[in-house]
Amino acid sequence: MMASVGQARLHTPPSPWFAMDIGGTLTKLVYFEPTDISEEEEARELETVKTIRHYLISNKAYGTTGIRDSHLEMSCQHLGGREGTIHFIRFPTSEMKAFVELAKAKNFPSLASVICATGGGAYKFEDDFKTEVNLTLHKLDELDCLIQGIHYIDRNNSESECYYWKDPGHAEICEKIPFDFRDPYPYLVVNIGSGVSILAVSSPDNYRRVSGTSLGGGSFLGLCGLLTGCESFEEAIELASQGDSHNVDKLVKDIYGGDYERFNLKGDLVASSFGHMMCKDRQAKASKFDLAKATLVTITNNIGSIARMCAVNEGIERVVFVGNFLRVNTISMKLLAYAMEYWSKGSLKALFLEHEGYFGAMGSLLQLIINRDEDKART
Repeated sequence: MMASVGQARLHTPPSPWFAMDIGGTLTKLVYFEPTDISEEEEARELETVKTIRHYLISNKAYGTTGIRDSHLEMSCQHLGGREGTIHFIRFPTSEMKAFVELAKAKNFPSLASVICATGGGAYKFEDDFKTEVNLTLHKLDELDCLIQGIHYIDRNNSESECYYWKDPGHAEICEKIPFDFRDPYPYLVVNIGSGVSILAVSSPDNYRRVSGTSLGGGSFLGLCGLLTGCESFEEAIELASQGDSHNVDKLVKDIYGGDYERFNLKGDLVASSFGHMMCKDRQAKASKFDLAKATLVTITNNIGSIARMCAVNEGIERVVFVGNFLRVNTISMKLLAYAMEYWSKGSLKALFLEHEGYFGAMGSLLQLIINRDEDKART
């Protein structure tokens, strides 16, 4: 399937080319901007296409919540026989109504009748797109798209896509190191969105879901909102970065007075998440920063524990963590890196990818081009 992307310019979808991954918390949009437009093509190009392209690439923010992650854009890409730049855009799924109104205002339905989309929102918002702007959502399996997106971006990113954290347990010397992911199989993918799915990947087209948990990024933001009153993921992470979870969590040393040496449990390990909050005095002393940090540590530790058990059960040494939960969230990345290394005695390696939560949308874009090529070939 992947081999057909980027072949000769025989049959390509009409511009603009974009696809979506509509998650429970965030919607991710990937847009391919052709840069090899000839003067003749430009003269024939519809004004609506020019308007949409100008709007998408001339802004880094759309309204108050939409963001184009310009630092992630990929230039000199070859898709469907065209050369261009891939742009990565995100907005809260709660703002979907505003996005539909924008599509209507920019007259997008005059250019296409179908949008490739993945994620649960492709089902949830299907009727809204149809009734409001007469657009059909071509629904794609989100895990298929995730794997295709990972493989495409890692192979085609001119910068290093994959990396790991060296010495994650020592803040003063911890550093980000590129990792060669060209021959990764088998590996585990831990996709952390609103919830978590864990996949064992054996080859580009052979994977299976082995586990998951309902405690993911949505849980973190929801609990932080209840405990601290924060209103965004960025605010929650900022609060956590200033907190001390030890004021909230009960540690091994709080129970044993030090390390539990028989089982190699260091005194600073969490024995009971939020364990100190059973005491009224400790509740009064815990700040909103401490509560945010403890919530982040609790969710992250749970994900790491499940991921490690899956890796051991599957006999896999490489664990790749992706998803928008990791955006601006080096705290969790380093916690996961340390946990994988510590509990496996160095046999497991936690890996991370620069494009974090955009792989599903990228896979959806690839399928858009493939589907249109196949449709044209049949006619």
